[in-house]
Amino acid sequence: MPPIPPEQSLIEYPSAFPIKVMGAHVEGFVEAIVAVARAFDPVFDAETVETRPSKAGTYLGITITVTATSREQLDELYRTLSSHPMVKVVL
Repeated sequence: MPPIPPEQSLIEYPSAFPIKVMGAHVEGFVEAIVAVARAFDPVFDAETVETRPSKAGTYLGITITVTATSREQLDELYRTLSSHPMVKVVL
């Protein structure tokens, strides 16, 4: 897919960009997602992570807010999160 010209992008860079990640509510899930976020955003602040367990407590929703610097960065971050073995859904 060809890159989207900056003037056609709906996102201004750099900007704070929230991403929701869902996975099983297991030990180490939040830490794993924080590690991925830091790989793409070196100044990512883990204190900003929001978590929300499912009604039954089986799953955990995590919202991370990264500093988006380019479409390529976001695409690669989504690919990395989506392919992570602990992740079920990325929104």
